[in-house]
Amino acid sequence: MEVHNVDLTISAVSDEQYPKTNIPEIALVGRSNVGKSSLTNALINRRNFAHTSSQPGKTQTLNFYDVEDKVYFVDVPGYGYAKVSKKERERFGKMIEQYLTQREQLRGVIQLVDARHEPTPDDVNMYNWLQYYNIPTLIVGTKIDKVKRSAWNRQLSLIKKTLDVESSTPIILFSATEKKGKDDVWQWIEERMGKN
Repeated sequence: MEVHNVDLTISAVSDEQYPKTNIPEIALVGRSNVGKSSLTNALINRRNFAHTSSQPGKTQTLNFYDVEDKVYFVDVPGYGYAKVSKKERERFGKMIEQYLTQREQLRGVIQLVDARHEPTPDDVNMYNWLQYYNIPTLIVGTKIDKVKRSAWNRQLSLIKKTLDVESSTPIILFSATEKKGKDDVWQWIEERMGKN
């Protein structure tokens, strides 16, 4: 998709604040600092529109980015960050679970994992949870430019095996600096946008 207009519509903490539209939504989930903002910026051709934070766990709201009035990217708070209190984690968990299971406009979830390492137990739990609720999922392995090209297939296999990825779940290796995988991610999003 050609992207010229992007707008951060709202940073929401409850469903009353979510946009009242029928525009399809794609949620981005992943551990803190896995590269959700970098992927968002690459997809919308902006350098710093979605803020990358040096402080993991800083996103504490659901951020709705309106892309060309055709799709919302919904940035979900990063999981697996220990410095957030247990109470806060439970609050996030409730908000995220409610959004992912009850939001009719949601067409799919992009789960980001760091392609340099084996997925964490939190990554495995999130993937299993998405599959349990039958939510269409795309796995994106980020920071692949930090991995030797000769090791890409090995890292891909590691992600597949650790997450126990179902055949219906595609995996795309992505680099924000080289824009590798960007077109493939967009293709998946556009396919989801057409489905009610």
